[in-house]
Amino acid sequence: MTGRRPAATRRGLAILALAAVALLGGCAGASAPAASPGAATVPLSELVPVPDPRAWEGPSTAVLADEAIVPVSPDVRPALPATVASHDVAGDTAVTVRDASRVIAMDRAGALAATIWGLGLGDLLVGRDASTSFPGTEGLPVVTGSGHTVNGESIVALAPTLVITDGSIGPRDVVEQLRDVGITVVTVRNVPSFAGAEQLARDVAAVFGVPEQGERLASRIAGDIASAVAEVKGVAPAAPDDRVRMLFLYVRGAAGVYYLFGEESGADALIEALGGVDVAGELGWAGMRPMTDEAMAAANPDLILVMTHGLASAGGVDGLLAQKPAIAVTAAGEHRRFVDMADAQVLSFGPRSGDVVRALARAVYAPDGRSRAETEG
Repeated sequence: MTGRRPAATRRGLAILALAAVALLGGCAGASAPAASPGAATVPLSELVPVPDPRAWEGPSTAVLADEAIVPVSPDVRPALPATVASHDVAGDTAVTVRDASRVIAMDRAGALAATIWGLGLGDLLVGRDASTSFPGTEGLPVVTGSGHTVNGESIVALAPTLVITDGSIGPRDVVEQLRDVGITVVTVRNVPSFAGAEQLARDVAAVFGVPEQGERLASRIAGDIASAVAEVKGVAPAAPDDRVRMLFLYVRGAAGVYYLFGEESGADALIEALGGVDVAGELGWAGMRPMTDEAMAAANPDLILVMTHGLASAGGVDGLLAQKPAIAVTAAGEHRRFVDMADAQVLSFGPRSGDVVRALARAVYAPDGRSRAETEG
């Protein structure tokens, strides 16, 4: 493992990782593996883990038991004016928010809208980015276009009084032009990690002048993640030599894009929470790096995590292995051991982070979906 990097470098890696999270939202291709039957709603403690998850054969899909986001309070209202620091590319700027009656939150992962919903302020949203797809937002107009670029005209047409973003989408000049027409724009930091999700709750709450709600949501996120990690320990191998060696692969098959996600990309936090061995971290890889045959051979993971549409864009498991023989000869390739999850969920750190960990753990450690009740019956 390498030492901790300077803050500016970490922010750059975070933005780079976020830039890849939702690029595949509109990809078409072969269907992804079916979800593990019956496993999605069964608590981890009631599932029977397979004897050796490193030797399991075949792919599986991680599915959230419930995609809904429950607010920490149903009746919270903004307490304005509120002055906060907007972390713009050119430097921090003090911005005073006076009206939050019509809000657009946009980022590549959909984390901002999810956070606003978790705070209990979801009814203020009048538009959404392409990655925001949880229940309650279906009817909101989409304001980001191909490649998740900002559609300035669509935003202005919705007459928002406040736009919150994180710098992960652009073009930057379009976002700046929103200020020119009188729209208040606040840029918050959004680090792809569990701690980042907690801080995002606090920072977004500050924009609305309700810091106590931010602390409540941050506390709930932290508690839920801790609970999920504890549940994972009940099904994951305890012995270090038995832990599953995992690697996150970003795939855009139609464009021939294959990236390995390393430290500070968000994938490392997920793998650690899953009780696995972060192969990329073990090798000292940071951010994202193009996949090469040599890198895949050096990694030799037992299991590869992928985005659902990304895997489909490569023609599913069969297509991916045919296109990339270097993957086929790894332990994961030989066992066809791929775990996929919806693109807008797997690396979208926020109010559902604990449930994302649980869903992935089900797919990793109990891919057959067998429950204790079934085996004891």
